Amino acid sequence: MVIPANVRHLAGSAGREPRLRAVGHNGTSYQVVDVVHLTQATGHPGHRPDAAFWTNQTVAQRWPLINNPNVLRGQQAPKRLDPIGIGRMITTKINANIGASPVSSNTALEVEKLHWAQKFGADTLMDLSTGGNLVECRQAIIDHSTIPIGTVPIYSMIIGRRIEDLTYDIILEEIERQAQQGVDYFTIHAGVRKDNLHLIRRRVTGLVSRGGSLLAKWMIHHNKENPMLTLFDEISAIMRQYDVTYSLGDGVRPGSIADAGDAAQIAELETLGELTLRAREAGVQVMVEGPGHVPLHEISWNMQIQQKLCDDAPFYVLGPLVTDVFPGYDHITSCIGATEAARAGAAMLCYVTPKEHVGLPKAEDVKAGCIAYKIAAHAGDIARGIVAARQWDDDMSKARAALNWPRMFELAFDGDTARALHDEDLEVDTDFCAMCGHDWCSMRISKEIADWASGKADGFQPAKPAAPSPGLTPEQIRILAHRGRKHDCHSDNVPDADQARRVQEDYVRLSGPSG
Repeated sequence: MVIPANVRHLAGSAGREPRLRAVGHNGTSYQVVDVVHLTQATGHPGHRPDAAFWTNQTVAQRWPLINNPNVLRGQQAPKRLDPIGIGRMITTKINANIGASPVSSNTALEVEKLHWAQKFGADTLMDLSTGGNLVECRQAIIDHSTIPIGTVPIYSMIIGRRIEDLTYDIILEEIERQAQQGVDYFTIHAGVRKDNLHLIRRRVTGLVSRGGSLLAKWMIHHNKENPMLTLFDEISAIMRQYDVTYSLGDGVRPGSIADAGDAAQIAELETLGELTLRAREAGVQVMVEGPGHVPLHEISWNMQIQQKLCDDAPFYVLGPLVTDVFPGYDHITSCIGATEAARAGAAMLCYVTPKEHVGLPKAEDVKAGCIAYKIAAHAGDIARGIVAARQWDDDMSKARAALNWPRMFELAFDGDTARALHDEDLEVDTDFCAMCGHDWCSMRISKEIADWASGKADGFQPAKPAAPSPGLTPEQIRILAHRGRKHDCHSDNVPDADQARRVQEDYVRLSGPSG
């Protein structure tokens, strides 16, 4: 399992602090942590509530630290110090993709997207820029980030040149340049093999990975093996030196449910399993990327086959989308698949935004994608029995049962939005909401029943008729009256039944046939 670490939580954790090494030391993050115990994250309950422990064995074999020391050390104090765990035994994490394209966006807009991603719960972030000044944009993102940053180095390798002109030296130089810059993990598409390219011809949507398609074109032009595979040992040496983590890319991932689970996908996954072992032997941390587009009933099998072929390395999946016919809503189609993937053992979910397949995401799309995937990750954690995940929901249920609006908004993942939606119709906190009004509120009625059954509340003795629950205070009535009559619902703000009926009749008459 992978622990992307930039080490803020570590320094404040129970147990001993991690020992940070200098760049060039022979050790990697496998040796950074001796024995570190993580307490449950404080603050917002939705922010990585991991209660896990790390030992030398688990760190070395399953939980590497994504922790580029170039980010942590320098002339100033360490900047990005926020480690998180990625693995099946702890909470499911989400990644947000941002990046400028050749036709849209700029560095300032990408930094804004970063801030939105961090605000709405992204655990890691990938800069997938293919346009503009890639070095400047990447540096700005690294400088402003408190979470691990990943890239796909091949994008920078072909800026200003044809893919056919890519050389081994260019590949190694660019990988080292980005490692020195402070990137925490690289997507390297080393699993696309020349001998397996013929399998793509059977597909409906061919190759949909940019990195995978570019490398396939290079292989066909030069009639040589994938240079990322040929150079894997040299790349591993660089990544070990700078403590950068492998995210072994799925360059042959299915781009439609028609291609899910085909021979091409499985052949690449077998290679990624071999490379997982080679990376570990080289002292480099590793996780494995996965599909893509997968029918709902095949997702669990995809998780199982990856765990078997890749020696249980953390699985980092894009979605997957469970249907292909809802462009503009693919944050929903993929969130469904991501939930099942998390339940079945995916360690990290790469978000999909509403702009998938149709355009470049804006900041509001980043928010939509992050929230959809926090839902998926959290639902998966509940299904897997993560105690802290379930406790959060139980706390919310207690607040709802108590009609404690401030506590509900405090516990809500996006409390600002929840509060704003509530206040559109009822800008005071009462013992009901605008959906049902006072007399129809099941939570309030249930509370009255509980009080009656307990025999503790005055007026709720079995021999007496149930007394009405107190409605609005005079101040609340004044506020609602100022807003207009649309809040009047049955007897919400009247003292007796006759007046309540008159209010309701007037409301129906004024509202018309549809009211």
